[in-house]
Amino acid sequence: QVDLVESGGGLVQPGGSLRLSCTPSASLHSFNAMGWYRQAPGKEREAVAVIIDGGPTNYIDSVKGRFTISRDYGKNRVYLLMNNLKPEDTAVYYCHADQLFSGSRFPYWGQGTQVTVFS
Repeated sequence: QVDLVESGGGLVQPGGSLRLSCTPSASLHSFNAMGWYRQAPGKEREAVAVIIDGGPTNYIDSVKGRFTISRDYGKNRVYLLMNNLKPEDTAVYYCHADQLFSGSRFPYWGQGTQVTVFS
């Protein structure tokens, strides 16, 4: 079992910035993919930014140029830097990680952190 602990959410005005952090209980090296998802009230959860080992980093179109996902192996953390935030970015943001063992996929989720962008 792997725990993912998020932090960094909060209230911010449009145009502001936040940085979300995700600290897993296992080494970052043990995951083949990590990412950030979000879920707004009344909407389905969507992938915001995903890093795949040996593959591309993918962003949902609505955040391209504003959000950046990164990994810090020294601190064993994954970050989501969010700039120029908009009211439509308001959601609960979840850290996600995948491990692959013997051909089986093991997905893990954090508890979520609220991001609210208000005028």
